[in-house]
Amino acid sequence: MKSVTICNSTFYNGDCISGAAGQIPDNSLDLIITDPPYGINGDNLHRHYNRNEEFVVDGYVEIPRAEYAGFSRQWIRQAERVLRPGGSIYIVSGYTNLVDILNALRQTGLREINHIIWKYNFGVFTRRKYVSSHYHILFYEKPGGRRIFNLESRFGLGEKTGEGRSCNNADREDVWFINREYKPGRIKNKNELPLRLLTKMIQYSSNEGDMVGDFFLGGFSTARAAIGLNRRATGFELSGPVYDAMIREMETITPGYLLPTLRSPAINQTKNRGRTWTSEDLASLTRRYNTLRAQGATRQQVIAELGEELGRGRWGITKALKKCDPGSGKKARKGRSSGLSGQ
Repeated sequence: MKSVTICNSTFYNGDCISGAAGQIPDNSLDLIITDPPYGINGDNLHRHYNRNEEFVVDGYVEIPRAEYAGFSRQWIRQAERVLRPGGSIYIVSGYTNLVDILNALRQTGLREINHIIWKYNFGVFTRRKYVSSHYHILFYEKPGGRRIFNLESRFGLGEKTGEGRSCNNADREDVWFINREYKPGRIKNKNELPLRLLTKMIQYSSNEGDMVGDFFLGGFSTARAAIGLNRRATGFELSGPVYDAMIREMETITPGYLLPTLRSPAINQTKNRGRTWTSEDLASLTRRYNTLRAQGATRQQVIAELGEELGRGRWGITKALKKCDPGSGKKARKGRSSGLSGQ
């Protein structure tokens, strides 16, 4: 099997199932992001989408519908093997054969984390049905280790939108509005994932130096994004013409080239965030809460002040208060003589 190593990353020209079995050791990848063939005659999609494919590299390899279920089981079984315990996998899929991907995943030990919807800005024109303009992203983990999820890699927990909404929560909702990329006049593969989409997954689910795999390299978008974010990459591309064309582009890449383009999240470093609450901590919290409430402060004002005093996050304070008083937030019961006042 032909291979090329670039930027401490090795890429193979060959079938991902036999290739992974022969080339990738068990438990060696930290993250997998992959966009398998959709099994819908993808080599002829331009006829329906009215695309100009002058700059698309020939050689796209489709999987016949009749073989799709078995094919999915085989490559996903290999993906499970090479993923380290605690590693994550993102699989991008259309709707038509989504059931085959889901069934294959359910025959492994991989565990679902999220089913994400990627909403994009392009759909096939229809007259008698709704326009399809989304893909599915299946986010799973391999149990047995600590999964990386960089909570504040993109937005700090305290950052707010102009409407006062949490930027962090909004970014982590499971519907993503990310437009496709258009590359007029540039060499490209038939289907390529946008850089913004890949960057988001890589930021949340890996660290610099980690190994990111892609079983279907295609336009090498995952590999370019991974190397651009100072990760390593590996993967497979069956088509010889596509592989050769994309390797020439990969040879021009500089590791870390994407890092200057990332925004710096505003992170409030609370010294005790994540530290376990002791019984003494909870008793002190209760006393201080009741004191501040007795002085006329609102519940939200008290939580904000306690966060500053104790070096804890707002959500951590709120959860601790509920633990001190299971009735917190409910109307106080008549005759209750103990617990937090002013709830």
